Amino acid sequence: MNSLLTSAVAGLTAAGAYALLGVCAVFTYRLVAVVNFTGAAIGTAGTFVLITLYDAGFPLWPSVFAGIAGGTIAGVLIGFVMTTWFAESAASTKAAVTVALLVGLIAIGLRLTGGQHPHVMPDLFPGSAFRLAGVEVTIASALTIGLAVLFTLLADWFLNLTRTGLHLRALSERPMAAELLGVRVKLLSIFVWAVTGSFTAFALMIIAPQRSPNFMTLSLLVVPALAAALVGLFRSFWIALAGGIVLGVVEGLVSGFDGVSQYRGAIPFLVILGVLLWSQRGARWDDAR
Repeated sequence: MNSLLTSAVAGLTAAGAYALLGVCAVFTYRLVAVVNFTGAAIGTAGTFVLITLYDAGFPLWPSVFAGIAGGTIAGVLIGFVMTTWFAESAASTKAAVTVALLVGLIAIGLRLTGGQHPHVMPDLFPGSAFRLAGVEVTIASALTIGLAVLFTLLADWFLNLTRTGLHLRALSERPMAAELLGVRVKLLSIFVWAVTGSFTAFALMIIAPQRSPNFMTLSLLVVPALAAALVGLFRSFWIALAGGIVLGVVEGLVSGFDGVSQYRGAIPFLVILGVLLWSQRGARWDDAR
């Protein structure tokens, strides 16, 4: 029993990152109507700015801030592409474009960072935060979950209680009407991409030491992120937050079983498949009748 609890707690660092990435995916979808497949790759770009500078001998925390800036800039660039050429496109077209951009980012990232060989990633927050039922919870675990909760609170407040948030909601629902009313559509859209880029970069910097830190591995964390967002149907920040945390904990539990631990990476795919099948239950029932 204690080993299962240890495995579950070990999954908390990934849980916090999944939750934050999932909430960022919901944030992007609700404000600019894009199912964003590039979210983790944007954060990975910032993470590798940190790794490159740190390997070159730069101090750790200036490298961290440079990495966050790098993630922000990558988000701005992707946002510029999406808002300049695809603002009026259908949702399926936007999603397809972000998939293409993801493939391009991975190809460029692998080329610039030396392929799929793991890199040494400094542990930003080593040590234990507290004990939970006799099991050590790391500072990284507590911080990623806290960061996910903070972003969820800020996103919920921003979207529902600020004038800019209301403008962004109008932008996602009626972009042409919002522009006619004087809303600065392009600037606000790029702002959304910049915010998600900075948060995802910092989250991946925290989780990278527990992963194989190569560009492809970190970029493909978009799969559990989208699984968490899909649990919340790309509408609810809080359900996406809960979905990401549960997903990470379940992965941790599965890793404690020798026979199936190597298949834990399939869990997000099973969640996505399950949610999609559940969402189609009404149509299938109508056909059956």
